[in-house]
Amino acid sequence: MKTFVRKLNFAIVVTFLILVSFFVLYPLVYVFSAAFSPGTSIATLSIAPFADGFTLEHFRFLFFESDYPIWFRNTFFVALSTSIGTLFIASLSAYTFSRFRFSFKKGMMMSLLVLQIFPSFVGMIAIYVVLLRLGMFNTLHGLVLVYLAMNIPFNVWLVKGYMDTISRSMDEAARIDGASHFRIYFTIILPIARPILIFLAITSFTAPWMDYIFPNLILRSPQNQTLALGLFTFVLDDTRNEFTRFAAGSVTVAVPFIIAFVATQKLLLASLGGAVKE
Repeated sequence: MKTFVRKLNFAIVVTFLILVSFFVLYPLVYVFSAAFSPGTSIATLSIAPFADGFTLEHFRFLFFESDYPIWFRNTFFVALSTSIGTLFIASLSAYTFSRFRFSFKKGMMMSLLVLQIFPSFVGMIAIYVVLLRLGMFNTLHGLVLVYLAMNIPFNVWLVKGYMDTISRSMDEAARIDGASHFRIYFTIILPIARPILIFLAITSFTAPWMDYIFPNLILRSPQNQTLALGLFTFVLDDTRNEFTRFAAGSVTVAVPFIIAFVATQKLLLASLGGAVKE
């Protein structure tokens, strides 16, 4: 009887996991198959993936007959600039908060935490006005500035928590040998904090790469469009329902991240732990 109950429980769990996996993976598989399916409208596609045939026409259209290369260049510039800027500012700020004592330190940390509580769309009107006054509206640099402002508060807390686990004895030993604070930061702290910094670089790169809301708010010129804005024009309304081309663009957007996560998965897992503790 106990054996039967165990087998029944096992069958129920396996069935449940299969159903969950199906509902999670089916939309991804469907979009991937649509990218290689003939035609353009979603209404003509079969619900069975890869049942409509195979073609590379949509990818040829993206790269040679649309502004996809321009969208890709703009998005890559924004995402890379945001990632590099976030890494430098967040890591240097986190090192300052982790290793130094100064007036209003606790208040400043709490201010960063409070800023993170408010949703980003709350400040959309202020962002619009500020960028307009600074002459950075409808520019990629203005979009990078917005992303940096949104990324810094939480990421300073994130990196500081990791740096707090790094033994201060190494700082003291390096200081005895005559190392400056910047030398300690660059040669000791950053190499040890590499896992969390790689995690930060990937997440800071991912958000601008896939975001639609703020590019739609800030960017107006066709030559400044990002991938999200450009691809959305394929399914903008009923007059242009090019779902398969949109799916092809979605696949090309996702492939770099799949490669990056596979290549850095060990370091990403390491970032979940601590560093060298006291």
